[in-house]
Parts: sequence; C-alpha cells; structure tokens
Amino acid sequence: MRTAVAELPDEDFARPSGCAGWLVRDLVCHLVIDAQDVLITLATPTDAEPTRDAVTYWEVADTPPTGDDPLDALIVRLAAAYEEPWLLKFHLDDVGSAAGRAAGLADPALRVGTRDVVLTAGDYLSAYVMEWTLHHLDLIAHLPGAADPPAESLAGARGMLERIAGAAFPASWSDKDTLLVGTGRRAPTAEERADLGDLAAKLPLVLG
Repeated sequence: MRTAVAELPDEDFARPSGCAGWLVRDLVCHLVIDAQDVLITLATPTDAEPTRDAVTYWEVADTPPTGDDPLDALIVRLAAAYEEPWLLKFHLDDVGSAAGRAAGLADPALRVGTRDVVLTAGDYLSAYVMEWTLHHLDLIAHLPGAADPPAESLAGARGMLERIAGAAFPASWSDKDTLLVGTGRRAPTAEERADLGDLAAKLPLVLG
C-alpha cells in the first residue's frame, strides 16, 4: 500500500477514489489515520478476554457510506491541509512503516483493546489486512493501469469475506471481483447475479 501511494503522480491525488465523497488524497489521509490506529492499538494491551476475532470484528451495515458522515468530512479537511501530495506520501510512509514494524514485533496472542472490543493482536492485524486490501482497491478504482493489491492479500481478504458472508462466492470469480461485488464497490452484472444464486440477497456486505 505504501509503495502504491509513493508511486502515484501528483495529479492522481486530485482524482476520485472508490470511497464515496473522497478523492485519492482524502483516502491517503485516512490511511495515515489507520496506521496511527494500528500503533495505538498494539500499544494498548489488556488482560480482558477477547470479545471479537478477525471475522466478528467487522460490523455489516445496511447501506453504503455516502461521504456525509462528520468523520468523513473531517478527513477531507485534514487532507486539504497537507496542500502538497509529497507531504501525504511522506507522512504515510513514516507512520505506515512504523505500524509495519510494530506489527512484525507484536505477539499474535497479545490481547489488545480497540473500539470498545478486545481481540488478539493476530486477529486485529488480520482484520487490517482486509481493511487495507479493500482500500487499495479504492485507491486504484479510477486509476487505469495502477497495480492491484498483492495476490496473497486479495486471497486472504476473499477468504475473510466468505466467512463473514457465511457462504462461498463462485469459484470462477477472481478474488478482486469477489471483493468488489461482495462489498458493494461495484454492482454485479446480470450473469454474475445469476452465478450468486441465494447469496445475491445478502449483498452488498458493507463493512465497518
């Protein structure tokens, strides 16, 4: 993800992202905050019993975000304050690399608290693989030619989405299409809807 952002030309920061109401620069600002969240959570151990795991960490909403949420609007203002794309790139690389080092050092069995729930560091970081894989797809949604997320991340996120859905997506679908359609990032074609069968009624799975 950090590499994908670092390689973006400046003009791409003003393009739309796959997140409603956000430009690419707004999404990158959100990624900075995500990285900060990882650092804060890994430094917030607890002796309490886990209340969630990597799958139940996610809450499924009824409707996709519109970009009108006050926190979403705050992200837009914060992103604009950076003014120059290189500042956003620098901040994401700085905080993101620190979050990566902290993740590598963390004991997967460590219990941590975040968002009023408790889970192991391993489950928390697994959930963030899903988060960042989806946001990588958001990042490149309107950037033709930009590189996809790593195949391993796409496959892992697909597996988690299927556990959240309680059903498997069609085996013929690519991991990328599964994530895009499954989370409502694009509508299924008529053929894809037929492939989904009863699962179509559960979609989209809007994760938050």
